[in-house]
Amino acid sequence: MRNKYCLLGSGLILSANTMIATNPDGAKSVLPNVIIIYADDLGYGDLECYDAKNVSTPAVNALAQDGILFTNAHAVAATSTPSRYSLLTGEYAWRKQGTDVAAGNAGMIINPGQYTLADMFKNSGYKTSAIGKWHLGLGAETGKQDWNAPLATHPGDLGFDYSYIMAATADRVPCVFIENGMVANYDPSAPIEVSYSKPFPGEPLGSTHPELLYNLKPTHEHDQAIVNGISRIGYMKGGGKALWKDENIADSISSHAIDFIRRNKDVPFFMYLATNDVHVPRFPHDRFRGKSPMGLRGDAIVQFDWTVNQVVNTLKELGLYENTLIILSSDNGPVLDDGYDDKAEELLNGHSPTRGLRGNKYSAFEGGTRIPFIVSWPERIEGGKTSEALISQIDIFRSLGELINSRIPRESAPDSENYMDALLGIDAVGRKWVVEQSYNHTLSVRDKEWKYIEPNNGPTGVPWVPEIESGNSSKPQLYRLSDDYHEKNNLAESHKDKVMEFMNILKEVREK
Repeated sequence: MRNKYCLLGSGLILSANTMIATNPDGAKSVLPNVIIIYADDLGYGDLECYDAKNVSTPAVNALAQDGILFTNAHAVAATSTPSRYSLLTGEYAWRKQGTDVAAGNAGMIINPGQYTLADMFKNSGYKTSAIGKWHLGLGAETGKQDWNAPLATHPGDLGFDYSYIMAATADRVPCVFIENGMVANYDPSAPIEVSYSKPFPGEPLGSTHPELLYNLKPTHEHDQAIVNGISRIGYMKGGGKALWKDENIADSISSHAIDFIRRNKDVPFFMYLATNDVHVPRFPHDRFRGKSPMGLRGDAIVQFDWTVNQVVNTLKELGLYENTLIILSSDNGPVLDDGYDDKAEELLNGHSPTRGLRGNKYSAFEGGTRIPFIVSWPERIEGGKTSEALISQIDIFRSLGELINSRIPRESAPDSENYMDALLGIDAVGRKWVVEQSYNHTLSVRDKEWKYIEPNNGPTGVPWVPEIESGNSSKPQLYRLSDDYHEKNNLAESHKDKVMEFMNILKEVREK
């Protein structure tokens, strides 16, 4: 370890250009820039450094070589919106109504009165940004946004100095970027209308005009508004020059991330960089086509790696890389057929997106929430390490707050705890247990050896993708993960004391 992080408990001094900390011995150390690179639907087995087959990810491999690769890290939920909510608020999403997978016209899910991760950095002297996928709602009220004017609420009300975001996901309308609360490249000749209840007269739909789907066709659900030869979820009219082209989304996200870094190279900055890859519709740029034998999904992983490379190279060019803390992870586990006919399953060729874990995105099984997790900070972390510490993304909030000596208001980030030592490789154990949430709010608890899934009456398959195991069962499930990696042998009947232990943990967490 090159200098255990010694910024904690230190006095902060703001100089003309940088935030510095005075250590107990009187030495001064520049606080790190912090970047969270948050992939979308990227599985535990989807990166080369996690033993992925058929795909090359040299930029991510290099990041892992410069830092720590974690093998037991977990998203808070098996779906996007709740994981992102929990990451940015330090609160379990199931505590708040309206945190399920959000429509593109959802109102702001994080209340502007809540103290966020961005607020914490901003109040500690950092410049802050959210770039890429948002999926946490915009505007004051669902379905009442005027997309042709400044939005009433947006990431600027949550502590982000700058934002360039997709309102929801690439498969949901509106298919435009929002910059600082306004549609980027707005085209007044094509005013925007969005609905999730009824189509607009005269606007073609994927269900009625399949001949217009020249880029991708749906397998289920995604058969409504057509943008760029791909049908989506929801109805949309207008947009004109503001409409994105899916093949350019990664370029747009990475270029705005790079611009933010360049503009703020002389001050400490925090960037929440949420990529679109590898979420559906997978339609990477032509220069990434054929770079993997796994078709569009494999090529989208290569494109994600390119985005990482763009950011890292910019940091190195500006002399910022050594003192930039980068956390690279994913919002939930992987999924293959999630609504488009891109042959993701047929072209696996031996690749396992979950690295052999049971379940996928949406699921209560491990494949739903165990994710890649890499931490790099060359100035403070000795690289090339692997850690088996038990990690939850819920703890990123308070861990980073401790790192920068932030004062967090009472009752904010209520479920987040400080595990900075684990993130920096000092603590090899991490949490005693983590709580996870599946698509239907079924909760699981797991420690280093065991995993418990609470009973519920949901279907065995995810309703819209029945081939994905939901993890639902009317009976308690208990798996000894230390010798049952695939969660096949339910030991709940023979280890009732362990079941009761986990039930009590969930009871205490719910009543907190």
